[in-house]
Amino acid sequence: MAAARRAFEAGVWSGLHPAARKAVLGKLADLLLAHREELAVMEAMDAGKPVSDCLQIDIPETANAIRWHGEAQDKLYDQIAPTAPDALALVVREPVGVVGAVLPWNFPLLMMAWKIGPALATGNSVIVKPAEQTSLTALRLAELALEAGVPPGVLNVITGMGPDVGEPLGRQMDVDAITFTGSTEVGRKFLEYAAQSNLKEVCLEIGGKSAAVVLSDAEDIPAIAETQAEAIFWNMGENCTANSRIIAHKDVYGALVAELAKQVPQWTLGDPLDPATRQGPLVSDEHFAKVSSWWSAARRRARAWWRAAKARAG
Repeated sequence: MAAARRAFEAGVWSGLHPAARKAVLGKLADLLLAHREELAVMEAMDAGKPVSDCLQIDIPETANAIRWHGEAQDKLYDQIAPTAPDALALVVREPVGVVGAVLPWNFPLLMMAWKIGPALATGNSVIVKPAEQTSLTALRLAELALEAGVPPGVLNVITGMGPDVGEPLGRQMDVDAITFTGSTEVGRKFLEYAAQSNLKEVCLEIGGKSAAVVLSDAEDIPAIAETQAEAIFWNMGENCTANSRIIAHKDVYGALVAELAKQVPQWTLGDPLDPATRQGPLVSDEHFAKVSSWWSAARRRARAWWRAAKARAG
């Protein structure tokens, strides 16, 4: 915390011309791509993500996010309302100060880029707390940031458990803003931490999953099934946009189930370091137990539904 504040107040990053910060972030993006295989293997080992997804999606998009925010800094213009000749109106963009970033485990590197990209590009110092399950690539990115020219103290990574690192970061009086991606339960806590400390700015991206609705006039059932299989199986279903519920009209229900059954074998489960693997293991024993409990509950409900349907039929 002290290092981040010293760096911010000294102006070694916050005082740079936006074009200078853009150049450094562009170099960081180049370094991420140059080390894409190393980072992809680390991400696959840490999170269980298929290495092919890491190579083709996570690492390139991480670099793209950082480069985009860097590029935007000397291209953002503002407008003000018309003023009288004797009035002067200004729109001034200033860094907020020290930003805390608490990351999820499902897209460790990409979520880090989404948070540090805008924060660093606008001149802030950042303290990153990666998920305790997936810290490797956050630490490596911080090393590459130093190599790219981000001054010491500007980008900091602190590993550890939520109560030991995340909560103190949320309660820290000298943190000016905090951003969190994760569960609704923990998101509520960060609002409480802000209220109980310095009313720091809070940006939350919290849990939620959507249902897919298939109506009776749906025409291309095989294409819908392929899309829904992608939605729920990609990244082992560990993403907030996974359609974990499908609400299908009775006229298309049977055809949709049959087509979904054809999709399942294509999602090969295996070693995440094998390029042929489309699904790796879940991120932790704890998460595996949670998902298994949902599967067991679904089977119990399905059996109960079939028994009730048979009873009504006969």
